Amino acid sequence: MINILTLLPPSLGQLLQDAQDAASGSVATAYDSVWAGAAVPIQEMSGLEDVMLSDDKIFVVLAVVLIIWVGIVILLLRNDARLKAVERSVEERISAFDDGL
Repeated sequence: MINILTLLPPSLGQLLQDAQDAASGSVATAYDSVWAGAAVPIQEMSGLEDVMLSDDKIFVVLAVVLIIWVGIVILLLRNDARLKAVERSVEERISAFDDGL
């Protein structure tokens, strides 16, 4: 059996050999377990975060839903106005075409 490490360049072969030695001699652990014991940095909350994370979250939910509904209503009104303008222009073209016959 041919050893693949002998066919590779010396630096790459040594790197692979070191990786195999490290993997065989140690027990694999989850990535997050390495950081479990570390202190988590805490940042002071801003005004918006205080509001969003307060106990009265129902008001935040209501505000978001209200903003979404207002956006939908504005979108519908704009589309209605544009559709009326297109309908008028089509009616004018049809009436001009009928007058020309």
